[in-house]
Amino acid sequence: KVGEGVGEGRYRSYPRLVGETGGKDFVFAHPSADVDALSTALVRGAYEYQGQKCSAASRAYVPASLWAPLRARMMDVLPAITVGDVSDLSHFMGAVIDRRAYDRITAAVKGALADTGCEVLHHGYDDRDGYFIRPTLIRVDDPGHALMRDELFGPVLTVSVYEDSRYDEALSRCANDSEYALTGAFWARDRAAITHASGALRQGAGNFYINDKPTGAVVGQQPFGGARGSGTNDKAGSALNLLRWVSPRTVKETLVPPTG
Repeated sequence: KVGEGVGEGRYRSYPRLVGETGGKDFVFAHPSADVDALSTALVRGAYEYQGQKCSAASRAYVPASLWAPLRARMMDVLPAITVGDVSDLSHFMGAVIDRRAYDRITAAVKGALADTGCEVLHHGYDDRDGYFIRPTLIRVDDPGHALMRDELFGPVLTVSVYEDSRYDEALSRCANDSEYALTGAFWARDRAAITHASGALRQGAGNFYINDKPTGAVVGQQPFGGARGSGTNDKAGSALNLLRWVSPRTVKETLVPPTG
């Protein structure tokens, strides 16, 4: 309140900002993961809405023991995905939002095609009738590759295949290699592995999913928000978010004050 005395002056409001600034959302697979369910989660999590969701899966860590069957299943699915005008509901994907997005994403794909440390398993793009980019799947040799760290905001999923014997190392990289911490998913049928990973990935995702894709939070049912480079971890749709918009006051009343 601006002014002197009770009831005088006028009120001035100040903005209370709730930040959410992007993500590099992960899917981490334990050797006990269900391959069929994992494949479906990766396809839906990475390519629905052309990957233009802050929560979209854009990096995955897969054990070597599961990579061959997972790759085979995904390569059966990806060529069948239709991309086109979204007024035709038979299409699974539409165009990316604008020319800048198209140029940024295709530049990353072209860079991967020229990079000997990358294996581009599925890709495609065409801007003759719109900014269309097909679901893109890339495997990288280096788990610290830029494609595993930098947000693209498009239909590009990058996979790091780790040796089963180096599971804890891969888990640590997943938790710490990216500046972002918005959403993440862990896949396993081993309950002890889920408990362990929940702790190891504690700071890696503000919204953590177990045996599910890292997208689809419904505000009012599942509060949503991320930390680190993804914002201030305010949870939209919960009392935690409401606290960002109030000015708390603490009150202490002493009923018997000391006199000496």
